[in-house]
Amino acid sequence: MKLHLSDTSGLNIFSGYGDGYVAVNQVRYTDSMIVLPEQIVEHWPVNSVSQLGMEHFDPLLAVQPEIILLGTGMVLQFPDASLVKKILTRGIGFETMDTQAVCRTYNILSSEGRHVAAAIFV
Repeated sequence: MKLHLSDTSGLNIFSGYGDGYVAVNQVRYTDSMIVLPEQIVEHWPVNSVSQLGMEHFDPLLAVQPEIILLGTGMVLQFPDASLVKKILTRGIGFETMDTQAVCRTYNILSSEGRHVAAAIFV
């Protein structure tokens, strides 16, 4: 599916997604990744929710987003509650969705000028 927004103002925006890929600014990615409005972190070194530890969120926590959106692939899976609690205690919002929902939600929040981060499993 292709996604379109009226004004992206040079931000990183999800432009599509499908089986085994997401596209950011018309470039396809097939590995887990982190997307911020001004930065892309390719090859996020985790491939499933069960592997997640706080160290995997260090690149995100360093830039202090308002909210982190975790995209868990085609199927919604929830991370360990203690991990989520550690992020929330830092004053950062955290939502878990399937990757397609994260792409759509990220685009909306980013276009509103929110400092959002998407951590996704493709």
